[in-house]
Amino acid sequence: MTATRPQKRYYRQRAHSNPMADHTFQYPVKPEKMDWSQHYPQFFKPLAESCNHDDRKDLQDEKRPSPVVEFADIGCGYGGLLVELSPLFPDRLMLGLEIRVKVSDYVKDRIRSLREAHPGQYQNIACIRSNAMKYLPNFFKKAQGLVYTITDVKEVHEWMVKHFTEHPLYERVPREELADDIIINRLGTCTEEGKKVQRNGGQNFLAVFRRVEDQEQMSSP
Repeated sequence: MTATRPQKRYYRQRAHSNPMADHTFQYPVKPEKMDWSQHYPQFFKPLAESCNHDDRKDLQDEKRPSPVVEFADIGCGYGGLLVELSPLFPDRLMLGLEIRVKVSDYVKDRIRSLREAHPGQYQNIACIRSNAMKYLPNFFKKAQGLVYTITDVKEVHEWMVKHFTEHPLYERVPREELADDIIINRLGTCTEEGKKVQRNGGQNFLAVFRRVEDQEQMSSP
């Protein structure tokens, strides 16, 4: 049976949602308490009462490193970037965070239909409705990696660059180091907003930052 892809016209919603407004979200108290099995069933077994995944009880599995959600698409929209990156990094777990109800529902249904249409594929991507401004630390551990920023509004780009540059825990990644980064060229082409900018002849402004290791860690043997 061919899976039916969800139609966007049934999931339309305003382009923006106020992150400061009161919303009802479900979130773990800390990353270790998150039950990822409902989002990545091929990578996790359900949590046991001890808040550990059942696969930890298997001595053989204990020897393997537990899967970690490494990619976060903040404001993932209709999931274009998640779907594009999924086959490129099949063993890396990616999570889209989207605050809008109908849009996040679309991404969930889109992923479900892709999994049905392509057995064994797209198991590494998922979407959660959440407010990243408030709850990002509840899902992700500290110091997990690079930050990619992209916008077609120059003033917003300059604001983000200013604050990341001034922050002592981040440094900007030079352009020459990003020459072989396969994510860069997809950021502005596979999302709904990116395609709209291209159609309107606009320009995307991109910057990438990485977390600077603590001096204590850098100086330790």
